[in-house]
Amino acid sequence: MTENAIARQVMDAAFQIHRELGPGLLESVYEVVLAHKLVDLGLAVDRQVPVPTRFQGISFDEGFRADLTVEKRVIIELKSVERLQPVHSKQLLTYLRLTNCRLGLLINFGENLLKDGFKRVVNGLEDIRPTS
Repeated sequence: MTENAIARQVMDAAFQIHRELGPGLLESVYEVVLAHKLVDLGLAVDRQVPVPTRFQGISFDEGFRADLTVEKRVIIELKSVERLQPVHSKQLLTYLRLTNCRLGLLINFGENLLKDGFKRVVNGLEDIRPTS
C-alpha cells in the first residue's frame, strides 16, 4: 500500500470521527479512537512510538514520541488546538527525518471544520501528492 493510499484512509477515518465526536476533546481521545478505527480498517497502527535522536553516534529514545504510525510508513501527529502553528509542521518534519519516513499528516481536531486542520508534510525534495 502506498503512502498516499494510507493517507486517504486516515483522512476518511478522521473526518468520520470529527463528524461524530466534534472538536474540543483531548488529543489523547482522538488518538485512541483514530487508532481503533484504522485497525478496524485492517491497517497496522502503533501509538506513542519513540522517535530516536542520534547524536555523535549515540541513539537516544528520550523526548520524542510520534502519536501514530500507520503501516510503519506514515506518521500521524494529532493536535486539538484552536489553530495549527508553524512549529507543529516543523515537529512532524523532524519526526519524518529521524525515522526516514516520507509522509506525515498533521491533523488538528480542534478546528470547527476538519478540512481546515489537515496538513501533509513530506520529507525530501520529491513531493508524493496523488496524481489523480
